[in-house]
Amino acid sequence: MKSVYISGTDTGIGKTFASVVLLHALRARGLRAVGMKPVASGCERIDDQWRNDDALALQAASEPRPHYDDVNPYALPAATAPEIAARQSAIDIELPPIETAYRKLQAQCDVVVVEGVGGWAAPLSPTLDQSDVVRALDLRVLLVVGLRLGCINHARLTARAIEADGATLAGWIANDIDPDMEHRDAYFELLRSRITAPCMGRLPFAADGDAAKLASSIDMRLL
Repeated sequence: MKSVYISGTDTGIGKTFASVVLLHALRARGLRAVGMKPVASGCERIDDQWRNDDALALQAASEPRPHYDDVNPYALPAATAPEIAARQSAIDIELPPIETAYRKLQAQCDVVVVEGVGGWAAPLSPTLDQSDVVRALDLRVLLVVGLRLGCINHARLTARAIEADGATLAGWIANDIDPDMEHRDAYFELLRSRITAPCMGRLPFAADGDAAKLASSIDMRLL
Protein backbone atom coordinates (compact mmCIF):
# COMPACT_ATOMS: atom_id res chain seq x y z
CA MET A 1 0.00 0.00 0.00
CA LYS A 2 1.44 3.33 -1.06
CA SER A 3 2.06 6.03 1.54
CA VAL A 4 -0.11 9.14 1.59
CA TYR A 5 0.11 12.89 2.16
CA ILE A 6 -2.68 14.46 4.21
CA SER A 7 -3.58 17.96 3.11
CA GLY A 8 -6.52 20.14 4.08
CA THR A 9 -8.84 22.84 2.88
CA ASP A 10 -7.42 25.19 5.51
CA THR A 11 -5.72 25.25 8.88
CA GLY A 12 -7.68 24.05 11.91
CA ILE A 13 -9.91 21.62 10.03
CA GLY A 14 -8.67 18.42 11.67
CA LYS A 15 -5.81 17.12 9.52
CA THR A 16 -4.04 15.66 12.55
CA PHE A 17 -7.18 14.02 13.91
CA ALA A 18 -7.96 12.51 10.50
CA SER A 19 -4.34 11.34 10.18
CA VAL A 20 -4.47 9.66 13.59
CA VAL A 21 -7.79 7.98 12.71
CA LEU A 22 -6.22 6.75 9.47
CA LEU A 23 -3.22 5.36 11.34
CA HIS A 24 -5.55 3.40 13.63
CA ALA A 25 -7.51 2.16 10.60
CA LEU A 26 -4.33 0.96 8.91
CA ARG A 27 -3.11 -0.76 12.06
CA ALA A 28 -6.50 -2.43 12.52
CA ARG A 29 -5.95 -3.92 9.09
CA GLY A 30 -2.73 -5.50 10.28
CA LEU A 31 -0.37 -2.99 8.69
CA ARG A 32 2.60 -1.28 10.30
CA ALA A 33 1.69 2.41 10.00
CA VAL A 34 3.76 5.42 11.05
CA GLY A 35 2.87 9.12 11.07
CA MET A 36 5.08 12.00 10.00
CA LYS A 37 4.82 15.79 10.30
CA PRO A 38 7.81 17.08 8.30
CA VAL A 39 7.29 20.71 9.29
CA ALA A 40 5.47 21.83 12.43
CA SER A 41 5.16 25.35 13.78
CA GLY A 42 3.89 26.18 17.25
CA CYS A 43 6.24 24.00 19.28
CA GLU A 44 7.00 24.06 22.98
CA ARG A 45 10.15 23.22 24.90
CA ILE A 46 9.94 19.76 26.50
CA ASP A 47 13.01 18.14 28.07
CA ASP A 48 15.14 20.77 26.34
CA GLN A 49 13.78 19.83 22.90
CA TRP A 50 11.20 21.53 20.68
CA ARG A 51 8.07 19.41 20.45
CA ASN A 52 4.76 19.85 18.60
CA ASP A 53 1.42 18.49 19.83
CA ASP A 54 0.34 17.31 16.36
CA ALA A 55 3.62 15.48 15.77
CA LEU A 56 3.42 13.89 19.22
CA ALA A 57 -0.11 12.67 18.44
CA LEU A 58 1.11 11.09 15.21
CA GLN A 59 4.03 9.49 17.01
CA ALA A 60 1.75 8.06 19.70
CA ALA A 61 -0.62 6.57 17.09
CA SER A 62 2.23 4.90 15.18
CA GLU A 63 3.26 1.26 15.31
CA PRO A 64 6.19 0.76 15.51
CA ARG A 65 6.82 3.92 17.51
CA PRO A 66 9.33 6.08 15.60
CA HIS A 67 11.93 8.52 16.90
CA TYR A 68 10.50 12.02 17.25
CA ASP A 69 13.21 13.65 15.13
CA ASP A 70 12.20 11.43 12.20
CA VAL A 71 8.51 12.21 12.68
CA ASN A 72 9.16 15.95 12.81
CA PRO A 73 12.53 17.01 11.36
CA TYR A 74 11.57 20.71 11.38
CA ALA A 75 10.11 21.78 14.76
CA LEU A 76 9.55 25.55 14.76
CA PRO A 77 8.68 27.52 17.93
CA ALA A 78 6.48 30.29 16.49
CA ALA A 79 2.80 29.40 16.00
CA THR A 80 2.47 30.92 12.55
CA ALA A 81 2.91 30.05 8.87
CA PRO A 82 5.93 27.73 8.49
CA GLU A 83 7.89 29.99 6.18
CA ILE A 84 7.52 32.88 8.64
CA ALA A 85 8.23 30.67 11.67
CA ALA A 86 11.37 29.32 10.02
CA ARG A 87 12.57 32.83 9.17
CA GLN A 88 12.10 33.91 12.79
CA SER A 89 14.27 30.99 13.89
CA ALA A 90 16.87 31.60 11.16
CA ILE A 91 16.16 28.14 9.72
CA ASP A 92 16.02 27.20 6.04
CA ILE A 93 13.49 24.46 5.39
CA GLU A 94 15.01 22.20 2.75
CA LEU A 95 13.95 18.98 1.08
CA PRO A 96 16.94 16.66 1.88
CA PRO A 97 16.33 16.42 5.67
CA ILE A 98 12.66 15.66 5.00
CA GLU A 99 13.57 12.96 2.49
CA THR A 100 16.12 11.41 4.86
CA ALA A 101 13.63 11.25 7.74
CA TYR A 102 10.93 9.84 5.47
CA ARG A 103 13.20 7.06 4.19
CA LYS A 104 14.01 6.07 7.79
CA LEU A 105 10.31 5.82 8.60
CA GLN A 106 9.55 4.04 5.35
CA ALA A 107 12.08 1.34 6.20
CA GLN A 108 10.28 0.63 9.48
CA CYS A 109 6.72 0.17 8.27
CA ASP A 110 4.25 -0.62 5.50
CA VAL A 111 2.64 2.82 5.21
CA VAL A 112 3.73 6.34 6.17
CA VAL A 113 0.97 8.90 6.76
CA VAL A 114 2.58 12.30 6.10
CA GLU A 115 0.65 15.29 7.40
CA GLY A 116 1.09 18.63 5.67
CA VAL A 117 0.73 22.15 7.05
CA GLY A 118 -2.28 24.43 6.78
CA GLY A 119 -3.85 24.27 3.34
CA TRP A 120 -2.28 22.81 0.20
CA ALA A 121 -0.87 26.10 -1.07
CA ALA A 122 0.81 27.11 2.20
CA PRO A 123 4.54 27.36 1.32
CA LEU A 124 7.36 25.86 3.35
CA SER A 125 10.07 28.24 2.14
CA PRO A 126 10.63 30.76 -0.67
CA THR A 127 11.73 27.85 -2.88
CA LEU A 128 9.78 24.88 -1.45
CA ASP A 129 6.08 24.10 -1.72
CA GLN A 130 4.19 21.14 -0.32
CA SER A 131 3.73 19.86 -3.86
CA ASP A 132 7.54 19.54 -4.06
CA VAL A 133 7.51 17.27 -1.02
CA VAL A 134 4.72 15.14 -2.49
CA ARG A 135 6.61 14.69 -5.75
CA ALA A 136 9.94 13.96 -4.07
CA LEU A 137 8.42 11.30 -1.80
CA ASP A 138 6.10 9.96 -4.52
CA LEU A 139 2.98 10.28 -2.37
CA ARG A 140 -0.71 10.23 -3.14
CA VAL A 141 -2.78 13.00 -1.54
CA LEU A 142 -5.79 12.67 0.75
CA LEU A 143 -7.74 15.87 1.31
CA VAL A 144 -9.39 16.57 4.65
CA VAL A 145 -12.46 18.80 4.30
CA GLY A 146 -13.64 20.46 7.48
CA LEU A 147 -17.42 20.75 7.23
CA ARG A 148 -18.13 24.39 7.96
CA LEU A 149 -19.44 27.42 6.12
CA GLY A 150 -17.28 28.03 3.03
CA CYS A 151 -16.00 24.46 2.78
CA ILE A 152 -17.53 23.81 -0.66
CA ASN A 153 -15.52 26.57 -2.30
CA HIS A 154 -12.35 25.69 -0.37
CA ALA A 155 -12.64 21.99 -1.16
CA ARG A 156 -13.24 22.43 -4.87
CA LEU A 157 -10.42 24.95 -5.25
CA THR A 158 -8.01 22.76 -3.29
CA ALA A 159 -8.87 19.65 -5.30
CA ARG A 160 -8.20 21.57 -8.51
CA ALA A 161 -4.92 22.96 -7.16
CA ILE A 162 -3.67 19.51 -6.12
CA GLU A 163 -4.32 18.11 -9.58
CA ALA A 164 -2.97 21.22 -11.31
CA ASP A 165 0.29 20.75 -9.39
CA GLY A 166 0.62 17.27 -10.87
CA ALA A 167 -0.24 15.35 -7.71
CA THR A 168 -2.71 12.47 -7.46
CA LEU A 169 -5.77 13.20 -5.35
CA ALA A 170 -6.55 9.67 -4.14
CA GLY A 171 -9.56 10.64 -2.06
CA TRP A 172 -10.99 12.93 0.58
CA ILE A 173 -12.28 12.69 4.15
CA ALA A 174 -15.06 14.84 5.55
CA ASN A 175 -14.63 16.01 9.14
CA ASP A 176 -17.60 17.36 11.13
CA ILE A 177 -15.72 20.06 12.99
CA ASP A 178 -18.74 22.30 13.71
CA PRO A 179 -21.54 20.48 15.57
CA ASP A 180 -23.79 23.54 15.20
CA MET A 181 -23.42 23.88 11.43
CA GLU A 182 -26.75 23.96 9.63
CA HIS A 183 -27.40 21.68 6.63
CA ARG A 184 -24.27 19.61 7.23
CA ASP A 185 -25.65 16.59 5.41
CA ALA A 186 -26.61 18.71 2.40
CA TYR A 187 -23.10 20.17 2.28
CA PHE A 188 -21.59 16.71 2.49
CA GLU A 189 -23.73 15.35 -0.34
CA LEU A 190 -22.97 18.38 -2.51
CA LEU A 191 -19.25 17.83 -1.97
CA ARG A 192 -19.60 14.17 -2.90
CA SER A 193 -21.21 15.17 -6.18
CA ARG A 194 -18.58 17.79 -7.04
CA ILE A 195 -15.27 16.21 -6.01
CA THR A 196 -14.35 13.51 -8.50
CA ALA A 197 -12.02 11.67 -6.11
CA PRO A 198 -13.77 9.13 -3.86
CA CYS A 199 -14.91 10.02 -0.36
CA MET A 200 -13.11 7.70 2.04
CA GLY A 201 -15.33 8.50 4.99
CA ARG A 202 -16.93 11.06 7.22
CA LEU A 203 -15.69 11.63 10.73
CA PRO A 204 -18.39 12.65 13.20
CA PHE A 205 -17.78 15.44 15.67
CA ALA A 206 -15.87 13.77 18.49
CA ALA A 207 -15.72 15.81 21.66
CA ASP A 208 -13.65 13.13 23.40
CA GLY A 209 -11.23 12.92 20.46
CA ASP A 210 -10.98 9.11 20.62
CA ALA A 211 -9.53 8.43 17.18
CA ALA A 212 -9.22 4.67 17.69
CA LYS A 213 -13.00 4.34 18.04
CA LEU A 214 -13.49 6.08 14.69
CA ALA A 215 -11.12 3.90 12.66
CA SER A 216 -14.09 2.08 11.12
CA SER A 217 -15.26 5.41 9.66
CA ILE A 218 -12.53 5.13 7.01
CA ASP A 219 -13.30 2.96 3.98
CA MET A 220 -9.99 1.15 3.63
CA ARG A 221 -11.10 -0.46 0.37
CA LEU A 222 -10.50 2.89 -1.33
CA LEU A 223 -6.83 3.13 -0.37
